[in-house]
Amino acid sequence: MTKPVSQYFDLLLNLSEDWKVLDIETNFNTKEIIIKVKHIGKECECPESFELCKKYDHAPERKWRHLDVMDYRACIVCRLPRIVNNQGKVKTVCPPWGSKHSRHTFKFEHKVIDLLKATKNQTKTASFIGCGFRVVNSIIHNSTERGLKRRNLKELPFRHLSIDEKSFKSGHHYVSVLSSPSGASVIEVEQGRSKESVKKLLDKSLTKEQQENLRTISMDMWKSYIAVSKELLPNASIVHDRFHLVKYLNKAMDQVRRREVKTNEQLKKSRYALLKNPENLTEKQRVKFEAIRSSNYQVAKVWQIRENFKDLFNTETDYMAGFYLFAKWSRNSLSDQIKEVNKVIETFKNHLSGVINALVDTHSNAMAERLNGKIQEIKTVGRGYRTFKNFRSAILFFHGGLDLYPLISQ
Repeated sequence: MTKPVSQYFDLLLNLSEDWKVLDIETNFNTKEIIIKVKHIGKECECPESFELCKKYDHAPERKWRHLDVMDYRACIVCRLPRIVNNQGKVKTVCPPWGSKHSRHTFKFEHKVIDLLKATKNQTKTASFIGCGFRVVNSIIHNSTERGLKRRNLKELPFRHLSIDEKSFKSGHHYVSVLSSPSGASVIEVEQGRSKESVKKLLDKSLTKEQQENLRTISMDMWKSYIAVSKELLPNASIVHDRFHLVKYLNKAMDQVRRREVKTNEQLKKSRYALLKNPENLTEKQRVKFEAIRSSNYQVAKVWQIRENFKDLFNTETDYMAGFYLFAKWSRNSLSDQIKEVNKVIETFKNHLSGVINALVDTHSNAMAERLNGKIQEIKTVGRGYRTFKNFRSAILFFHGGLDLYPLISQ
């Protein structure tokens, strides 16, 4: 004997015997299916004490967006039962398919999270699943907060951490990102890069014991990062990450190129030929690179200075030997008398301890910079973020290593 359609939906929704699908309404014009569900049991579980209580009455009707059925938008409609607990308080029972306060089911939220991971774009995700942008945005925030509550950082024995900055909109708006190189994930994000912002970031992410046990903290030469690290992380060595050190020399090289290109036609359109690694050059860029490298231009000398500096990272050595190698490199580099390079060397000397640590310490900001690149990707794909709240949730959603998914009982 053929079962009624409602019984099939009882099975599809995996409802217990206390819940039953009463009716299915289909609107062929709007392509929508309304699944009407009712609680038919006599007792319900209190959402706070989990005790069984007799049913008192029903709350007003609510609607939850569910997964589509045959390309039809599906929604569950139900008047949730209410109980009176032992304290005499009236409580609304939680349904098995979602939160009593939400507008979508757990399975719908699970699907949205999967789509977000694939697209990294809230607008596209909303379009694919057929809902509003605000629904997807709320799921990002809710699932991120859920993941943060599940995560327990207090017992983790952090030894090496990285802190980096990231702009999130025009007008010098920045966030500070604390990450774990070993865990390859973002720990927390704080608005701004001032001393107050960095203190707040470290205090809410690490216990006092974790701050004292930290051995290295990798960062750029930003004054607030250095000052707060010295204050809150008494036993951590500051390591100025290799990526930013090379970035200073890249900037100097480009400044020299811009200066020399005014009088040397050969240097036009050579920026990427000089900045890219030789193995990544196109054939056209390779020809230009070889011509410049064999010339007597100052930019060619800066390129070699940068390469000599990068070679220092490949030498296993201790602090004193690292100091000697750096002193030799800086002395040779200064002999070329290139003002842009001289300025970089002066900057390095002003932060000498952190630079030497970068040469001898294997815990660099490499993983943080990979995360930085991934953060830039979600920023680009998402076409920017206007508020810190949205940007923070997106960073932690995609790269916080969080358990994002709701617990699905059915």
